[in-house]
Amino acid sequence: MTLQTDAAPLAPPVWHALESAHAARADALTSAHRARKARGEKHPVEDFLFTYYGYKPAVLRRWHPGIGVALADPDGVRAQWRHYRTDDGVSAVHAVALAESHGDLIARVGDLLTAVHSRRGMYGCFGLHEWAMVYRAPETRHEVPLRLGSAGTDAVVEASVLQCSHVDAVRFFTPAALPRNAHRPTREMQRDFDQPGCLHVNMDLYKWAIKLGPLVPGEVLLDAFELARDIRELDMRASPYDLGDWGYEPVRIETPDGKAAYVSAQRAFTARADEIRGALLAVHADYTAALTRSA
Repeated sequence: MTLQTDAAPLAPPVWHALESAHAARADALTSAHRARKARGEKHPVEDFLFTYYGYKPAVLRRWHPGIGVALADPDGVRAQWRHYRTDDGVSAVHAVALAESHGDLIARVGDLLTAVHSRRGMYGCFGLHEWAMVYRAPETRHEVPLRLGSAGTDAVVEASVLQCSHVDAVRFFTPAALPRNAHRPTREMQRDFDQPGCLHVNMDLYKWAIKLGPLVPGEVLLDAFELARDIRELDMRASPYDLGDWGYEPVRIETPDGKAAYVSAQRAFTARADEIRGALLAVHADYTAALTRSA
């Protein structure tokens, strides 16, 4: 049985060049983190993508052509890779093998992406989730001082309406902040709560790209990582922390101008995320079609 793909196989010089370019881009994106780690240093903003999500730079560096793209592979290089199949010197991602080992996960990711993609974004949270994580708390989550001090930070929360809908943000709220939130998102209800205006939902596209594994073209994975990196910066600039010593100007969401600036950036990130989410959904559709052809 021959592999069924959507186009002629990429010749070795072509896909080797794509692989090298991908590795170089990934190395550039992770170089600062890798250098800090070698020195035993921490960064309150940039380390998040590696510590919270837990994926090592090597994961970003590995290039996949994506589902439906065949590689001329006379030496059988990709035949040794998990979830690839090689027939007659042509290698490609093996959808059936992925379905056997990760089918339930891939289905859940596709369902969540579809649900979020169908919704309109909401833009009234103003990044207050980070404030709720230190509300009336004896200590902060980062070794960085609070811009307004503890009392000032608590006052901003008390003068605001918390509207966080993302379970992985709300689960870090302090006990005093939880009752102040308008929503009670849970893991089981994530499909119903996630929406495309949420910074954390859009950062999570990086996680979903990783979960979909070799189905995802390398450029889409790195685009998702870059989006998550840029969102993380806004997330922390709008937080209660004073990051001036780290070179970050605050987005003062406690003021009308700060709120407007936050929403403007939030909408721009939503537009970028919509493109990446659409690309991941196209990947999922191609995967489903490949399974249907193999049935």
